[in-house]
Amino acid sequence: MSICSRHRSRCWFALPCALLLSVSLAGCDRAPELPENAGYGPDPQLPEPAPSWIPTLKIAKAVGWPEGASPKPAAGMQVTAFASGLAHPRWLYELPNGDILVAESDAPPKPEDASGGVRGWVQGLFMKRAGSRTESANRITLLRDADNDGVAETRSAFLEQLNSPFGMALIGDRLYVANADAIMSFPYEEGATRITAEGVKLTDLPAGRNHHWTKSLLASPDGTKLYVGVGSNSNVGENGMEEEENRAAVLEVDVASGASRVFASGLRNPVGIDWNPANGELWVSVNERDEIGDDLVPDYMTSVKEGGFYGWPYSYYGQHVDTRIEPQRPELVAKAIRPDYALGSHSASLGLTFVNGTGLGERFENGAVIGQHGSWNRSRPVGYRVIFVPFADGRPAGPPEVLLGGFLNADGEAQGRPVGVRVDQHGGLLVADDVGNVVWRVSPVEARSSLPGDTGGEGG
Repeated sequence: MSICSRHRSRCWFALPCALLLSVSLAGCDRAPELPENAGYGPDPQLPEPAPSWIPTLKIAKAVGWPEGASPKPAAGMQVTAFASGLAHPRWLYELPNGDILVAESDAPPKPEDASGGVRGWVQGLFMKRAGSRTESANRITLLRDADNDGVAETRSAFLEQLNSPFGMALIGDRLYVANADAIMSFPYEEGATRITAEGVKLTDLPAGRNHHWTKSLLASPDGTKLYVGVGSNSNVGENGMEEEENRAAVLEVDVASGASRVFASGLRNPVGIDWNPANGELWVSVNERDEIGDDLVPDYMTSVKEGGFYGWPYSYYGQHVDTRIEPQRPELVAKAIRPDYALGSHSASLGLTFVNGTGLGERFENGAVIGQHGSWNRSRPVGYRVIFVPFADGRPAGPPEVLLGGFLNADGEAQGRPVGVRVDQHGGLLVADDVGNVVWRVSPVEARSSLPGDTGGEGG
């Protein structure tokens, strides 16, 4: 009997065995791995699915940055620590006066009946190893770089006692914050360093099990609508489709009334969300499903069409049927929209922001930046970097380039993991690193030199 078949028959429910096998089974029943670049671009290679009864769990151990070390920027670029010593920084937002808001947040507690049993518990242990499942600070911190030298001189607790906050959007004099279970609204005065007023609930958001808890937020250009990225409550519907109502979707919320509707669906976990400056289209970055092989299914970024359906859970990358789902919905599969651009399988492409200007230099002046948090369901770790995809005429127009790397050290441990990305008013790229507990800033070398905290990209 092979190690794979023997373990499948009797070991999953014996916890010590399961812990061992989550690593040792990483190589079982897998086809030869494709080159990583095969999972990128408008036409990725999609091998035959290889389902596994016990998932591959291969996560880079989170160790943080050694003293004086930082990620490695692309040639001609430099990186500085805009702010350090944060508590699991996840998402970024810039106010009109240039102040930067950072959501310091982690997953909320799960209901007792939604823990996922032994399987979920084991996966939770590995997520802790990866630097997640920490106690959430439930805070938004304000960072201010008054002299524009690329390092925030002051910080303040801007909003506290939130519930796993993530997305933020300012409309007029109201700041909207997407908690794990609701959108809250707070009064805002320009230059304020703290908000103490009680929040007002605009609308509830899907919560409960919160398998995917992050809720990204984007205001419409006219300020009348908010668009919310809401992830699924499962990998592929295994918790029942009744738990997926208004999930795996981008919701549209009317700011005046709080009424919401599904704008687009079938998006397993849409996290990064931004407007394409070339044509005004709404774009999202999406984490796709797990447990059918190292090279399935590619994460992606795509334009989002009103009323569009993108496949989850019944199909992936257009009409590729996922046979794990019963009963099937062939009428939905038939209209599933193929995404615009694949971002690699299991790369955990979370952050998305468009670059529309010359602040990052000519090489990076027109395209999208994606923060890849890094894989857990792949035998060889991928992601753990920030990439740039060039655009032309509003569409992806070339292969990705690593803009910020070196998050894994020589032993394969995670010194940091990038999440949210945002281009600031001065053209620098801000990157939230939730393992390093740092917000990094990337800029061209010629734009600035000899900055406090600039380590020249050592440590990658």
